[in-house]
Amino acid sequence: MRFSRALLLLTLSLTLVGVATPAQKPRRGRVAKPKVSLPVVSAIDTDKLKNLLSENRQKPLLVTFWATWCDPCRDEFPDLVKIDAEYRLRSLDFVTVSLDDLSDINTSVPKFLSAMNAKMPAYLLNANDPDPAINAVDPKWQGDLPATFLYNDKGEVVYKHIGRVNPTELRAALDKLVK
Repeated sequence: MRFSRALLLLTLSLTLVGVATPAQKPRRGRVAKPKVSLPVVSAIDTDKLKNLLSENRQKPLLVTFWATWCDPCRDEFPDLVKIDAEYRLRSLDFVTVSLDDLSDINTSVPKFLSAMNAKMPAYLLNANDPDPAINAVDPKWQGDLPATFLYNDKGEVVYKHIGRVNPTELRAALDKLVK
């Protein structure tokens, strides 16, 4: 009887050790993905947008209005990221203003910007009625997307394009302003 208990105890112990051992082995094939921090997207209301566009500045300002649901916006974004990288060190300020829904400020908008490797400051228009903001940018603009505006150091629009921008044309306008 003692021998059976000892054998039973030994068998149970070996079974438990055998079950516990695989849990201690490192799993193969799974690599922990590093956590990627998403870009910060700030809400901007109509008054702050007006101030951003009209302030006297040391550098020209390029502003693109876009949205994640806008296919031409998504198509042109890689070109804009290249232009930002090319001209940032040459005294150009560049900001993006998304016209997505405010609920997307921490989700689809920063995820898209991260996927595009966008480094420029990003805003999302926070306005119940976007018309005053659109009129502040350009009274002739109907809010069509994408829309790109280039301001000189005095806050005056010197180039604008509604629709997918032509990178060569935009670079030519930038070269006239940027040192």
